Amino acid sequence: MDKIYICGHRHPDTDSIVSSIAYAYLKRKLGYNAIACRLSECNSETNYLLNRFGFDAPVLLEDARVKLSDLSLKHPICVNPAATIFETLQLMKAHEQPFVCVVDANHHVAGIITRNDLADVGLGDTAFGIDLLKKVNLENLSKTIDGKIIYEDEKMHLNGKVSIVAFSKHEISNYEVSDRIVIIGDDAQSQKALIEKGAGMLIVVWADAIEDSVIDTAKKYHCPIILSGIGAMNTSRYLFFAPEISYVMKKNVMCFSEEEFLEDVAKRMSRKRYRAYPVVNASKELVTCILKDHAMIYQNKSLILVDHNEFSQSVPAIEKAEVLEVVDHHRIYDFYSKKPIMFRNEIVGSTATIITGLYIENQVDIPQNIAGLLLGAMISDTLNFQSPTTTGKDFRMAEYLEKVSGLNVDELAYSILFMNANHEARSVSEYLKDDVKSFDLEGYQVIIAQVVIPSCAWMESIHESIEDELKKYVMDKSCDLVCLVFTSVADHGSYFYFEGKIANWFKKDFPSYVFMEKLISRKKQIVPLITEIIQRNV
Repeated sequence: MDKIYICGHRHPDTDSIVSSIAYAYLKRKLGYNAIACRLSECNSETNYLLNRFGFDAPVLLEDARVKLSDLSLKHPICVNPAATIFETLQLMKAHEQPFVCVVDANHHVAGIITRNDLADVGLGDTAFGIDLLKKVNLENLSKTIDGKIIYEDEKMHLNGKVSIVAFSKHEISNYEVSDRIVIIGDDAQSQKALIEKGAGMLIVVWADAIEDSVIDTAKKYHCPIILSGIGAMNTSRYLFFAPEISYVMKKNVMCFSEEEFLEDVAKRMSRKRYRAYPVVNASKELVTCILKDHAMIYQNKSLILVDHNEFSQSVPAIEKAEVLEVVDHHRIYDFYSKKPIMFRNEIVGSTATIITGLYIENQVDIPQNIAGLLLGAMISDTLNFQSPTTTGKDFRMAEYLEKVSGLNVDELAYSILFMNANHEARSVSEYLKDDVKSFDLEGYQVIIAQVVIPSCAWMESIHESIEDELKKYVMDKSCDLVCLVFTSVADHGSYFYFEGKIANWFKKDFPSYVFMEKLISRKKQIVPLITEIIQRNV
């Protein structure tokens, strides 16, 4: 079954991560191969909840396109360069594979060999076979013909040609055998005569042993002798498959990195004629092979979006993915799909509220630890149900989760909202990595980061350093406006800081280090207010 990746938005908050985990579990219970994902690092609040309820952070999803590493490809069949052509053919046959990778001792790709390449050995020009047999290794040759080396000699002299001597006695005068591999039967007198005529090697068939006098002659003329374990016809055929595969393999093979995107690989393959290509890891080690036919019919990842629907807030290259569902509670902005999908968008305080409802609708029991996560996400996203986005459904779902998890909402809220009370240990730049969202508002690129703080008194320790950090951030992100919001749940309001080329439009209505009461919801209050001010000034 194809994988379905469930992910929240970039710079994920607790609601985004928890919704991914909880919805992935529900989809698996309903029979889908769903995987919870994140688009960047989890913030400290989210990590606290994950640790508390025994969950690891979801896997990191870097792109909606399929990488080669995402594919379920078989482990490659491979040989080392010293393997014989015969061994390689046998391996191809055993695994019913028309190609084999050749790798060195470090598992780096040295070459690739296909069945068509090996057909050239048996059916190609005889000059090619002669060149191969000039380099043949005595041990490999013996192994290929199931033979036994009777005598080997370091001064062996071969020209690569082969002669099969007729098996009638004493009729060898008409044969040219100098420096050749000579196949001969069980006739000691003829064997010695061939050696004396300059044979480069004797391969004896249909014999159980070699006479000592023949061996003595072989030593004198530096002529190795092999006793073949198969008949004359197969011996003559198999000789040409005894050389090392390194002599016939394709070298300088085009390899692909497992981190490459399949759509890019397919384009490069379309310009080549080969059928299979090795895939290597960062250390250049062979990990698999990909067939051209496989690459040509690729499709990108299948996604379910939770806690967002704007492509600008989602995984890179999402426009190339197949979006199957959306479960969200934010505005609908730049979303589109190629075919009808399930789009669940509700006016509630958190996506976790909607996910909880989906469990109930599908009659799937919520595990106690997931119930704790969902309750924590609701508390986080509604600022302990104080946000104006909070609805009756949020309260009803929270009550249900409280019973399933066995937790007390107020106690959990206190631990979540104030577990990271030592904010002084963090820099402004760190706050700009946590709960951050990008918006296209009236054609302007706006980034809004929101930080929950213990109380208004805490702001004194950080106020003076904010402006410089925001200026650096704007330059780095090349946005039109960045808004950093510090929200105090205890005091039920927020501080606002603006920087960017349109920041002056906002500083009159939101002066720095001035507490704005009852402004705590980014979705329902802050984004609409910023949009209104932009419209006023355009």
